[in-house]
Amino acid sequence: MMSLAARSGAFAPYMQATSAAVAGPLKTLVPGVVVKGEKILLDPKTQFLCRESLSGQSPKTGPAVTVSINGCAGVRFAHTDVRVPDFSDYRRPDVLDPNKSSQESGESRKTFSYLVTGATTVMGVYAAKTVVTQFVSSMSASADVLALSQIEIKLGDIPEGKNMTFKWRGKPLFVRHRTEKEIATEAGVNLAELRDPQHDKDRVQNPSWVIVLGVCTHLGCVPIANAGDYGGYYCPCHGSHYDASGRIRKGPAPLNLEVPFYEFPDENTVVVG
Repeated sequence: MMSLAARSGAFAPYMQATSAAVAGPLKTLVPGVVVKGEKILLDPKTQFLCRESLSGQSPKTGPAVTVSINGCAGVRFAHTDVRVPDFSDYRRPDVLDPNKSSQESGESRKTFSYLVTGATTVMGVYAAKTVVTQFVSSMSASADVLALSQIEIKLGDIPEGKNMTFKWRGKPLFVRHRTEKEIATEAGVNLAELRDPQHDKDRVQNPSWVIVLGVCTHLGCVPIANAGDYGGYYCPCHGSHYDASGRIRKGPAPLNLEVPFYEFPDENTVVVG
Protein backbone atom coordinates (compact mmCIF):
# COMPACT_ATOMS: atom_id res chain seq x y z
CA MET A 1 0.00 0.00 0.00
CA MET A 2 1.41 3.39 -1.07
CA SER A 3 0.93 6.52 1.05
CA LEU A 4 1.73 10.11 0.14
CA ALA A 5 2.34 12.64 2.93
CA ALA A 6 2.70 16.36 2.24
CA ARG A 7 4.47 18.61 4.72
CA SER A 8 5.66 22.17 4.90
CA GLY A 9 9.36 21.54 5.28
CA ALA A 10 11.98 22.43 7.86
CA PHE A 11 10.83 26.07 8.06
CA ALA A 12 7.37 25.26 9.31
CA PRO A 13 7.79 27.01 12.74
CA TYR A 14 8.23 30.35 10.96
CA MET A 15 5.31 30.01 8.58
CA GLN A 16 1.55 29.94 8.90
CA ALA A 17 0.48 26.37 8.11
CA THR A 18 -2.83 24.91 7.10
CA SER A 19 -5.10 23.03 9.42
CA ALA A 20 -4.31 19.53 8.19
CA ALA A 21 -1.85 18.55 5.46
CA VAL A 22 -2.19 14.78 5.63
CA ALA A 23 -5.40 12.80 5.80
CA GLY A 24 -6.09 9.18 6.50
CA PRO A 25 -4.11 7.29 9.12
CA LEU A 26 -1.78 10.23 9.85
CA LYS A 27 -2.47 12.35 12.89
CA THR A 28 -3.58 15.91 12.56
CA LEU A 29 -0.59 18.25 12.27
CA VAL A 30 -0.18 21.13 14.72
CA PRO A 31 0.38 24.34 12.79
CA GLY A 32 3.32 26.52 13.52
CA VAL A 33 2.58 30.04 14.76
CA VAL A 34 4.63 33.15 14.10
CA VAL A 35 4.41 35.57 17.06
CA LYS A 36 5.50 39.19 16.78
CA GLY A 37 7.60 40.16 19.75
CA GLU A 38 11.02 40.12 21.23
CA LYS A 39 10.76 36.56 22.32
CA ILE A 40 9.31 33.54 20.58
CA LEU A 41 7.05 31.74 22.96
CA LEU A 42 7.07 28.07 22.19
CA ASP A 43 5.47 25.18 23.93
CA PRO A 44 8.31 22.75 24.55
CA LYS A 45 5.80 19.90 24.70
CA THR A 46 4.48 20.55 21.20
CA GLN A 47 6.48 19.10 18.35
CA PHE A 48 7.49 21.32 15.48
CA LEU A 49 6.01 20.72 12.01
CA CYS A 50 9.27 19.57 10.52
CA ARG A 51 10.97 16.54 9.09
CA GLU A 52 11.70 15.16 12.56
CA SER A 53 8.18 15.78 13.86
CA LEU A 54 6.71 13.73 11.02
CA SER A 55 9.05 10.86 11.66
CA GLY A 56 7.02 7.86 12.65
CA GLN A 57 3.69 9.51 11.68
CA SER A 58 3.32 7.71 8.35
CA PRO A 59 1.22 4.54 8.29
CA LYS A 60 2.99 1.27 8.94
CA THR A 61 0.76 -0.84 6.69
CA GLY A 62 3.18 -0.66 3.76
CA PRO A 63 5.80 1.47 2.00
CA ALA A 64 5.18 5.21 2.30
CA VAL A 65 6.51 8.07 0.24
CA THR A 66 6.82 11.63 1.59
CA VAL A 67 7.57 14.74 -0.43
CA SER A 68 8.69 18.16 0.81
CA ILE A 69 6.10 20.45 -0.76
CA ASN A 70 4.53 23.45 0.96
CA GLY A 71 0.85 22.80 0.53
CA CYS A 72 -2.02 20.43 1.13
CA ALA A 73 -2.14 17.07 -0.53
CA GLY A 74 -4.30 14.00 -0.33
CA VAL A 75 -3.26 10.47 0.39
CA ARG A 76 -3.38 7.98 -2.48
CA PHE A 77 -3.27 4.26 -1.82
CA ALA A 78 -2.12 1.69 -4.39
CA HIS A 79 -4.28 -1.42 -4.66
CA THR A 80 -1.79 -4.21 -4.22
CA ASP A 81 -4.45 -6.82 -3.48
CA VAL A 82 -5.44 -7.29 -7.15
CA ARG A 83 -5.21 -10.94 -8.13
CA VAL A 84 -3.64 -11.72 -11.49
CA PRO A 85 -5.59 -14.41 -13.40
CA ASP A 86 -3.91 -17.75 -13.87
CA PHE A 87 -3.66 -18.72 -17.54
CA SER A 88 -1.96 -22.05 -16.93
CA ASP A 89 -4.97 -23.96 -18.28
CA TYR A 90 -4.57 -22.23 -21.65
CA ARG A 91 -0.82 -22.70 -21.99
CA ARG A 92 0.92 -25.66 -23.49
CA PRO A 93 2.45 -28.07 -20.98
CA ASP A 94 5.89 -27.59 -22.55
CA VAL A 95 6.04 -23.92 -21.55
CA LEU A 96 4.55 -24.07 -18.04
CA ASP A 97 7.91 -24.34 -16.34
CA PRO A 98 9.53 -20.86 -16.25
CA ASN A 99 12.94 -22.36 -15.57
CA LYS A 100 12.87 -24.52 -18.69
CA SER A 101 13.77 -23.27 -22.16
CA SER A 102 10.88 -23.29 -24.62
CA GLN A 103 13.13 -23.69 -27.66
CA GLU A 104 13.14 -27.46 -27.29
CA SER A 105 9.40 -27.65 -27.97
CA GLY A 106 9.41 -24.93 -30.63
CA GLU A 107 9.17 -27.30 -33.60
CA SER A 108 6.20 -29.22 -32.21
CA ARG A 109 4.37 -26.01 -31.33
CA LYS A 110 4.99 -24.59 -34.81
CA THR A 111 3.73 -27.81 -36.40
CA PHE A 112 0.53 -27.61 -34.38
CA SER A 113 0.03 -23.96 -35.33
CA TYR A 114 0.58 -24.72 -39.01
CA LEU A 115 -1.85 -27.63 -38.82
CA VAL A 116 -4.56 -25.52 -37.25
CA THR A 117 -3.98 -22.69 -39.72
CA GLY A 118 -4.09 -25.05 -42.71
CA ALA A 119 -7.26 -26.77 -41.52
CA THR A 120 -8.94 -23.42 -40.96
CA THR A 121 -7.92 -22.24 -44.42
CA VAL A 122 -9.28 -25.37 -46.10
CA MET A 123 -12.58 -25.07 -44.25
CA GLY A 124 -12.82 -21.38 -45.17
CA VAL A 125 -12.15 -22.06 -48.85
CA TYR A 126 -14.71 -24.86 -48.91
CA ALA A 127 -17.31 -22.64 -47.25
CA ALA A 128 -16.60 -19.82 -49.72
CA LYS A 129 -16.88 -22.25 -52.64
CA THR A 130 -20.23 -23.48 -51.36
CA VAL A 131 -21.58 -19.95 -50.97
CA VAL A 132 -20.40 -18.91 -54.44
CA THR A 133 -21.85 -22.07 -56.02
CA GLN A 134 -25.23 -21.51 -54.42
CA PHE A 135 -25.19 -17.84 -55.43
CA VAL A 136 -24.37 -18.65 -59.06
CA SER A 137 -26.95 -21.45 -59.13
CA SER A 138 -29.62 -19.05 -57.93
CA MET A 139 -29.01 -16.86 -61.00
CA SER A 140 -29.10 -19.72 -63.52
CA ALA A 141 -32.12 -20.51 -65.64
CA SER A 142 -35.04 -22.28 -64.00
CA ALA A 143 -36.26 -25.75 -65.00
CA ASP A 144 -39.06 -24.46 -67.23
CA VAL A 145 -36.65 -22.17 -69.08
CA LEU A 146 -34.14 -24.98 -69.58
CA ALA A 147 -36.91 -27.16 -70.93
CA LEU A 148 -37.46 -24.59 -73.69
CA SER A 149 -33.77 -24.15 -74.44
CA GLN A 150 -34.10 -26.66 -77.28
CA ILE A 151 -36.78 -27.07 -79.85
CA GLU A 152 -37.30 -30.01 -82.17
CA ILE A 153 -38.84 -29.27 -85.54
CA LYS A 154 -40.27 -31.75 -88.04
CA LEU A 155 -39.01 -30.66 -91.44
CA GLY A 156 -41.62 -32.68 -93.32
CA ASP A 157 -44.28 -30.16 -92.27
CA ILE A 158 -42.61 -27.29 -94.17
CA PRO A 159 -43.33 -27.24 -97.94
CA GLU A 160 -40.61 -26.31 -100.41
CA GLY A 161 -40.32 -22.56 -100.96
CA LYS A 162 -42.13 -21.73 -97.71
CA ASN A 163 -41.02 -20.35 -94.38
CA MET A 164 -42.40 -21.25 -90.96
CA THR A 165 -41.99 -19.31 -87.75
CA PHE A 166 -41.45 -20.95 -84.35
CA LYS A 167 -40.97 -19.50 -80.87
CA TRP A 168 -37.60 -20.36 -79.32
CA ARG A 169 -36.28 -18.80 -76.13
CA GLY A 170 -38.78 -16.00 -76.45
CA LYS A 171 -37.64 -15.10 -79.98
CA PRO A 172 -39.08 -15.87 -83.42
CA LEU A 173 -37.23 -18.59 -85.29
CA PHE A 174 -37.40 -18.74 -89.10
CA VAL A 175 -37.04 -22.14 -90.80
CA ARG A 176 -37.05 -21.84 -94.59
CA HIS A 177 -37.26 -24.69 -97.09
CA ARG A 178 -35.47 -23.30 -100.14
CA THR A 179 -35.96 -24.26 -103.72
CA GLU A 180 -33.15 -25.23 -106.11
CA LYS A 181 -33.39 -21.80 -107.76
CA GLU A 182 -32.96 -20.00 -104.41
CA ILE A 183 -29.99 -22.20 -103.53
CA ALA A 184 -28.24 -21.41 -106.83
CA THR A 185 -29.05 -17.70 -106.60
CA GLU A 186 -27.67 -17.29 -103.08
CA ALA A 187 -24.55 -19.36 -103.81
CA GLY A 188 -23.68 -17.11 -106.77
CA VAL A 189 -23.84 -13.79 -104.92
CA ASN A 190 -20.66 -11.69 -105.14
CA LEU A 191 -19.35 -11.22 -101.59
CA ALA A 192 -17.96 -7.79 -102.51
CA GLU A 193 -21.53 -6.52 -102.86
CA LEU A 194 -22.47 -7.52 -99.31
CA ARG A 195 -22.42 -5.20 -96.33
CA ASP A 196 -21.69 -8.14 -94.03
CA PRO A 197 -19.75 -10.51 -96.31
CA GLN A 198 -20.60 -14.14 -95.63
CA HIS A 199 -20.89 -17.02 -98.07
CA ASP A 200 -24.12 -18.97 -98.22
CA LYS A 201 -22.40 -22.27 -97.46
CA ASP A 202 -21.04 -20.78 -94.21
CA ARG A 203 -24.58 -20.04 -93.02
CA VAL A 204 -26.26 -23.37 -93.71
CA GLN A 205 -25.49 -27.01 -92.96
CA ASN A 206 -27.96 -28.31 -95.51
CA PRO A 207 -28.43 -26.06 -98.57
CA SER A 208 -32.17 -26.81 -98.59
CA TRP A 209 -32.73 -25.39 -95.12
CA VAL A 210 -32.03 -21.90 -93.78
CA ILE A 211 -32.49 -21.47 -90.03
CA VAL A 212 -32.14 -17.93 -88.65
CA LEU A 213 -33.50 -15.80 -85.82
CA GLY A 214 -36.35 -13.55 -86.93
CA VAL A 215 -34.91 -10.46 -85.28
CA CYS A 216 -33.81 -7.52 -87.41
CA THR A 217 -30.25 -6.50 -86.62
CA HIS A 218 -31.18 -2.82 -86.84
CA LEU A 219 -33.59 -2.24 -83.95
CA GLY A 220 -34.87 -5.73 -83.18
CA CYS A 221 -38.08 -5.74 -85.22
CA VAL A 222 -39.53 -8.93 -86.73
CA PRO A 223 -39.07 -9.13 -90.51
CA ILE A 224 -41.66 -10.51 -92.91
CA ALA A 225 -40.75 -13.74 -94.70
CA ASN A 226 -40.92 -14.18 -98.50
CA ALA A 227 -40.88 -10.41 -99.02
CA GLY A 228 -38.53 -7.61 -100.01
CA ASP A 229 -36.46 -6.83 -103.09
CA TYR A 230 -34.45 -10.06 -102.79
CA GLY A 231 -37.24 -12.50 -102.01
CA GLY A 232 -35.98 -13.36 -98.56
CA TYR A 233 -37.03 -11.25 -95.58
CA TYR A 234 -38.21 -7.66 -95.30
CA CYS A 235 -38.39 -5.48 -92.17
CA PRO A 236 -41.17 -2.89 -92.69
CA CYS A 237 -40.09 -0.79 -89.71
CA HIS A 238 -37.13 0.88 -91.43
CA GLY A 239 -36.90 -0.90 -94.77
CA SER A 240 -34.18 -3.52 -94.31
CA HIS A 241 -34.07 -6.17 -97.10
CA TYR A 242 -32.55 -9.64 -96.58
CA ASP A 243 -32.00 -12.35 -99.16
CA ALA A 244 -33.03 -16.02 -98.92
CA SER A 245 -29.87 -16.73 -96.91
CA GLY A 246 -30.71 -14.08 -94.30
CA ARG A 247 -27.97 -11.69 -95.42
CA ILE A 248 -28.55 -7.95 -95.36
CA ARG A 249 -28.69 -6.51 -98.88
CA LYS A 250 -30.41 -3.14 -98.49
CA GLY A 251 -31.53 -0.81 -95.71
CA PRO A 252 -30.13 0.40 -92.37
CA ALA A 253 -29.48 -3.02 -90.77
CA PRO A 254 -25.72 -3.45 -90.25
CA LEU A 255 -25.48 -7.26 -89.94
CA ASN A 256 -26.97 -10.46 -91.29
CA LEU A 257 -29.69 -12.33 -89.43
CA GLU A 258 -28.24 -14.45 -86.64
CA VAL A 259 -27.84 -18.17 -87.22
CA PRO A 260 -28.39 -20.18 -84.01
CA PHE A 261 -26.77 -23.49 -83.19
CA TYR A 262 -28.67 -26.44 -84.61
CA GLU A 263 -28.12 -30.02 -85.74
CA PHE A 264 -29.91 -32.66 -87.80
CA PRO A 265 -30.50 -35.92 -85.89
CA ASP A 266 -32.01 -37.34 -89.10
CA GLU A 267 -33.14 -36.09 -92.50
CA ASN A 268 -36.61 -35.05 -91.33
CA THR A 269 -35.76 -33.49 -87.94
CA VAL A 270 -33.75 -30.49 -86.77
CA VAL A 271 -32.95 -29.63 -83.15
CA VAL A 272 -32.21 -25.98 -82.43
CA GLY A 273 -30.32 -25.07 -79.26
